[in-house]
Amino acid sequence: MNEIKCPNCGTVFQIDEKDYTNILKQIRDKEFEKELLLREAEFKKDKENSIMLIESKAKNKLIEEVSKKDLEINELKLNIKNIKENTKSKIENEYLEKLQEKELKLKELESKIKLIESNNKLEIKDAIILKEKEIDTLNNKIEINKNEFLLKEKNLKESYEEKIKNKDEQIAYYKDFKARQSTKMIGESLELHCNNEFNKLRPLFKNAYFEKDNEVSKATGSKGDFIFRDFDDDNTEIVSIMFEMKNEADETATKHKNEDFLKELDKDRKEKKCEYAVLVSLLEIDNDFYNTGIVDMSHKYEKMYVIRPQFFIPLITLIRGIAINSLEYKKELQIIQNQNIDISNFEENMNNFKEGFSRNYRLASEKFKKAIDEIDKTIDHLQKTKDALLSSENNLRLANNKAEDLTIKKLTRNSETMQKLFEEEQNKNTN
Repeated sequence: MNEIKCPNCGTVFQIDEKDYTNILKQIRDKEFEKELLLREAEFKKDKENSIMLIESKAKNKLIEEVSKKDLEINELKLNIKNIKENTKSKIENEYLEKLQEKELKLKELESKIKLIESNNKLEIKDAIILKEKEIDTLNNKIEINKNEFLLKEKNLKESYEEKIKNKDEQIAYYKDFKARQSTKMIGESLELHCNNEFNKLRPLFKNAYFEKDNEVSKATGSKGDFIFRDFDDDNTEIVSIMFEMKNEADETATKHKNEDFLKELDKDRKEKKCEYAVLVSLLEIDNDFYNTGIVDMSHKYEKMYVIRPQFFIPLITLIRGIAINSLEYKKELQIIQNQNIDISNFEENMNNFKEGFSRNYRLASEKFKKAIDEIDKTIDHLQKTKDALLSSENNLRLANNKAEDLTIKKLTRNSETMQKLFEEEQNKNTN
């Protein structure tokens, strides 16, 4: 216990250690806050004085620098003025001298020009005579060349007529050939052509797969003609193309269009998981839209092209070259996607762990609270039992005290019969 004496009335108080500590803390905190406010005001005042002093010094220094610069500027202006005046007079003198020289040279040039003009007139006259002779010579040559050209033109005309005749015979042969072919043979002839063209360059595609598509799609009930797949040395697919070949006999009554087959080809491409789809076609043979080169149909169907047979190999090499250039980007993109999947899996596992931990914590907390409630109930029950035992102990103590105070006199005080019996018993024991 600690004693505190009141400074006013002199009364002494006794307080425990905890209250004493709290009172001391309050006094210290109040004094500290007072000292802190005082120090803060002093610091603020010193800071303002320092800032004013620094501003004053900077202002004075700036005024000095400005005055110095003004003096330098005035000196420079004076020097420039002097230099200008000296230069102006010098330039005027030089200009007059040069002007006189120019006038002399101009007179000399006028005399030379007159002399040259007279000489030129003679030269021009001689040149005209010479040119007239050359023109006559050229006219003779032109006449000779004209005759030679007419002869060559006649020979070329005869040569082209012979070539046209051969072409007509060749066209007639192919028409006869197509007329003798069945529908199946017409289609197979184009397929065979494309297959032969690819096999000629097979060494350039060492890891490529190019075979007929023999698997009929269950979803669409159709199939393409050829599938091309190319792989790198790590067996990673570079590019894949679904090919459809379409040919048609000249005598066919119902003429098909290229666009009639694009929708089905797009379905086959997606079913066989190919990246590109290409229709190699001899349909619409007179349509210049398909005769100018590779036709991109991506505006209607994704990664779809229509070509003539002569563009079969160039298109494969073109698409393959683009795919090889983008292969590294695909690999990097796959690595990033795998990393994102790993991160997503990690986040999912972490969230699952958090949810499980939170659930277990909640269940444990509920069990813990229930146990505490049960303990509180048990403590309350034990307290009641304790109170009952203490009450029983008190009653037993009173009963014991009463038993100790019990005597024969007290028992027989109001019973004369029992007093006589005890007196007789005592007399017998005495005798």
